Amino acid sequence: MPKIIDHDQRRSDIIDVTWDLITKGGIEAATMREIANAAGFANGALKHYFPGKEDIIEATYERALAIVTSYVKLDGRRGLGALREMCEAAMPIDEERITAGRVLLIFWQTSLTNPKLYDKYLEHLRAWRGMLHRLIEEGRADGDIRTSIPDEQLVDELVLLNAGANVMSLVGPQFSTVELQKRHLQSFFDRIAQP
Repeated sequence: MPKIIDHDQRRSDIIDVTWDLITKGGIEAATMREIANAAGFANGALKHYFPGKEDIIEATYERALAIVTSYVKLDGRRGLGALREMCEAAMPIDEERITAGRVLLIFWQTSLTNPKLYDKYLEHLRAWRGMLHRLIEEGRADGDIRTSIPDEQLVDELVLLNAGANVMSLVGPQFSTVELQKRHLQSFFDRIAQP
């Protein structure tokens, strides 16, 4: 009887080893040869699962986003409560999210010279900003967000706060402790609740 191959599991295994290579040695370490070797494949066998390295990198980026997204538990919340939950979920406050942030940072760097990956990142950024706008509008409608600061500026601040925390957790962790990140978020939420 022929061996049944779980192709989804094989793709997941390839992403696992790519993730590991990227987090240990950067994007340069994730060559097709190294990915194949670490996954236990012949170099050409990867093409059965991914057309090329760019596709493997994109799938690894999507896994990093999925990890961060998995922490968002809105549970029917809307407005300010949901906004707080979303922002806290994106902060690098544990080892899994710090590692996901490392993969995202490497992806951001790679996207600067790769139009397909750049478009993928912009798609994510637009969706994230759109969700922040919606939650801020709900918070205003509920009377929980009372600041006169324009919504666009609030969205910019949250994006920069989250992205900056992820970068600093990797390049200057002594300047971006979990406690400091939480204080910055709390300061932001205290401020927007005031008229």
